[in-house]
Amino acid sequence: MRPKGQQITNLKMLLFGVFLAFFVLFVLRSSMSSSQESPSPTSQPRVSNPVKEARETNCSQACTKIPRSLTQALVHYTTSTITPQQTRKEISVSAKVLEKKSPCNFLVFGLGHDSLMWSALNYGGRTVFLEEDEAWIAQIKRRFPMLESHHVTYDSKVNEAAILMEVGKGPECTAVSDPKFSMCQLAMKGLPSEVYEIEWDLIMVDAPTGYHEEAPGRMTAIFTAGMMARNRKEGETDVFVHDVNREVEDKFSQSFLCEGYMKKQVGSPISYTNFHALAKKFAIVLEKHALLLLSRH
Repeated sequence: MRPKGQQITNLKMLLFGVFLAFFVLFVLRSSMSSSQESPSPTSQPRVSNPVKEARETNCSQACTKIPRSLTQALVHYTTSTITPQQTRKEISVSAKVLEKKSPCNFLVFGLGHDSLMWSALNYGGRTVFLEEDEAWIAQIKRRFPMLESHHVTYDSKVNEAAILMEVGKGPECTAVSDPKFSMCQLAMKGLPSEVYEIEWDLIMVDAPTGYHEEAPGRMTAIFTAGMMARNRKEGETDVFVHDVNREVEDKFSQSFLCEGYMKKQVGSPISYTNFHALAKKFAIVLEKHALLLLSRH
């Protein structure tokens, strides 16, 4: 008879052997079942899980946020009760050009309630605003410091429009040259240097004030925009003029942006096509607007 201690040891070894045998059989059976149930890659396509795959893809890519400038524009126009000076149809004309050209160099005569929109639509480009009212610039900068604006002065008046029209027919005004050094009275010479140096892809004339006789009027702004477009070395410039329902804006646009080359008009339609002017190519877009720009405040 074996000692009791040895019997216990043998019993333990027997139980361990039985357990080990069952474990091996279980593993083998599981492996065989998996191989039978899982189809080969060539025999059956894998059923995809779009939600899971999208989650895995998003996790593997770097997350990007909407630009801060676009966020501010969305919040501002969603919560604002102030209507921009231009109508939706008028804005859509400029927006279509921006959609094709942006990011680009965009010069705007005027700083208004729609300025944040123009800057956002030209995201990644450079949008510069020229404004006559220093107090208005300060007010806008407090709300939207990211907008680039410069104060400019105008020596003209609406009641001088007829005289300036005749001046514009002189040889010093018909010659295509850099407006910074032009001898023409209509050429604006007090702009920041960088405004003259940049080749603008779009120019919008929506200022200065022009709805009464003592207002500066847009005669010099229209003339200077046309000269900048003609003076660029390469490429094409689109020029937009707002409030062309008014006589001064209409006549000066036709005279110095050339009536025969209209491309598009909204309101009382005008349309310009691209043209060559002394080997300098640019396009003109005039916007008709039935309402006068009474106040931005």
